[in-house]
Amino acid sequence: MDDLNAWWAALAGLAIGAAVGFTTRRARLCSFGALEDALVGSDTRRLRVFGLALGIALAGTQFLVLTGLLDPQATSYVPGALPWIGIGLGGVMFGLGMALVGTCAFGSCVRLGSGDLRSLVVLLVFGVTAYAMLRGTLATYRIGFGEAWALVFPRSGQADLPGLVDPLLGLSSRAALATACAAILIALAVTDARLRKARRLLVAGVVLGAGVVCGWLATQYLVDEFLQAARPQSLTFVSPVAITLHGMLLDGATLLNFGTGSITGVILGAFAAAQASDEFRWEAFDDAREMKRHLLGAVLMGAGGVLCGGCTIGQGITAGSLMALSWPLAVGGMILGARLGIAFLVEGRALFFLPNRTAARPRLAGGRRSRS
Repeated sequence: MDDLNAWWAALAGLAIGAAVGFTTRRARLCSFGALEDALVGSDTRRLRVFGLALGIALAGTQFLVLTGLLDPQATSYVPGALPWIGIGLGGVMFGLGMALVGTCAFGSCVRLGSGDLRSLVVLLVFGVTAYAMLRGTLATYRIGFGEAWALVFPRSGQADLPGLVDPLLGLSSRAALATACAAILIALAVTDARLRKARRLLVAGVVLGAGVVCGWLATQYLVDEFLQAARPQSLTFVSPVAITLHGMLLDGATLLNFGTGSITGVILGAFAAAQASDEFRWEAFDDAREMKRHLLGAVLMGAGGVLCGGCTIGQGITAGSLMALSWPLAVGGMILGARLGIAFLVEGRALFFLPNRTAARPRLAGGRRSRS
């Protein structure tokens, strides 16, 4: 990719990230907060908003696929073999780390834009760990263990839902599957009477879903294929954080890419939203215990995010928009890991199915609820 194309891709990421960061900060939309609300408080509104985002992303992305504007196999989410053990284990690690930190990688970017210096430390440790798993000293363990056992799909050659269903039916099911799944997800959100009154949440969900679709388009058509093979990507916050950190330290030329642009955009968008609502505040760790919990959570998220191939946005929405088979494994692992973390931090139990040995604490460790 030459400098001009690199600049266009980075600027597209910046614009998409800024829109997503601004709207999610205004709506206080947080993936871990949504899981906590659903698992502990039986309030599924924020979880339905993520379903709305996934439904919109799914509908838009599959339209691109059906019209030939996007090839799923050109992405990293629909390989010919599915490393199911690494994805599941990585999801559990990421979910547990998310509980320890109180938010995910995307939420840490939003928090940083709001003045939370704890998130700066989390992102630094997260990025270092993720890069070590991607290309550093831990990469051999990832390849030797996380990718050693994989399910191969010889009949379809791609690990997505249509690739699993089509050989069984003997016909193309992509359009029907995409329509049905997107309609159900969107309906679950718009039919909730309380959620319809929360316009900021609905707007954040729509912008997040549309941002994923725009990301596919930007990275598909802003790359000069004569200079570099096109590898479409969209919103995700694991490998881009690692690559951004590496670029800041060692190779500034690598900063001109969609992922770095989107991360910067999310931080700037959250900053603008916090300033507009007069909620920008500098915050730091309360004590050493809180810092240690955040550091451990950052390590678990960095390692787990690389193993499972993405974060709550990268796997939860971006991979989901492709109907990738990694989606249920990764998201299921993240939910399980988050539930284990909540059981330990909030309820004083090592496992959520064991009896509570201490009085339940009403708030997450650190004396605060998770927030975006």
